[in-house]
This record gives sequence, structure tokens and C-alpha cells, in this order.
Amino acid sequence: MPVRTPDPDPHEPGDDSSRDPLGLGGLPGSAGNPAWLSDVELAEARRRLPMLYVEAIPVRTDGMGVVTQVGILLRATPLGEMTRTIVSGRVRYGETVRDALFRHLENDLGPMAFPMLPPSPTPFTVAEYFPLPGVSAFHDDRQHAVSLAFVVPVTGTCEPRQDALEVTWMEPAEAASDALAAEMEGGRGTLIRLGLASVGALR
Repeated sequence: MPVRTPDPDPHEPGDDSSRDPLGLGGLPGSAGNPAWLSDVELAEARRRLPMLYVEAIPVRTDGMGVVTQVGILLRATPLGEMTRTIVSGRVRYGETVRDALFRHLENDLGPMAFPMLPPSPTPFTVAEYFPLPGVSAFHDDRQHAVSLAFVVPVTGTCEPRQDALEVTWMEPAEAASDALAAEMEGGRGTLIRLGLASVGALR
């Protein structure tokens, strides 16, 4: 059975939905965030349009900037199954990619994770998720999604929140292993290998 990262709640703790950067307060949607889509609107948008996501592989680095550990999340699916994944979520209307990355990192890892984001983050790859398996290495049974993927060093204490149950820190070789890839949702094991290769963490 396909599994996937759940969508965030519009009223999630730490959520920035009270901001209205475009001055659109009065359009349909939640009271706090007029660009938020209802479940029906989201389903219709997914049927017609690719959805934009950001994904982040949290890492720990040494004093020379070499990746020493990779943070892998454990989540429970709506069916009660356990799956491994990475930080992932949609980019909201009017939100910069950097702000979306920071929001999802804080939501999943807690406010004390202290991610080190550059002023203009550059993805290591663009992953395309399709609802039909086999079109690409990545699969999401809900939608066609285009995801900007980043490797993000974190320096603080990670305390998973939302639907993330725990974060497990692994050495790069273990994070890139076939055994872990088999536990990952949507083909994200491939994404981890690409990310670690992009920062020279695979030997």
C-alpha cells in the first residue's frame, strides 16, 4: 500500500498562517490563511496541477563541514503503519522557498533544531513524484508533485513534532543503505543517496 507524508494542518503550532503577505484577507480559505485550500479544493487542484514541495535531509556536520550523521524521521501512517521519511511539505502561496523550508524543518524537528539555511537555498535535485508507479523513481498516489530537495545542516536539539514520532541519526553509509531504502516512503531512499552524493558524503 502506498504511503506518503501527510499534509500539515492549517492551524498547526508554529504555523505562520496568521500572516497575509499579499494583503488578500477576505478570499476563501481558512480565517488565518486565505490561500489555504479546503480538502475539496486541494483534491481538485491535485487533479489538475502539479503541486510544489520542498524536502530537506537534515544532517550533522563536523568542524570541517563534512556530513557525519543523517536525520531520518519515523512516522505513523493513517493506517497505523510505521515508515521512514525525511522533512517534506508544500510551499504555500506567497511563501518563499526558504521560508517553506524553515517552516517544515521547525514543524518536524522542533524550534530548537537551528537549521543552517543560506539566504538563497539551492536544491541538489528536483524530484518529480507521479501518482502512477514507474514513471520516475518517486511515487505519490495522491498527485503529481514537483519537489525541490535540499541537504540542510542542523546544529540544535531535534525534538520531533506533528506526526513525526522520532528522528534517528545514522551514519551516511547506513542512511544510504538498501535496508533503509526499503523502509522509506515514495522512493525517498533514492533521494537520500542523491543528496549525500551531492555533498560528498558517500565513499
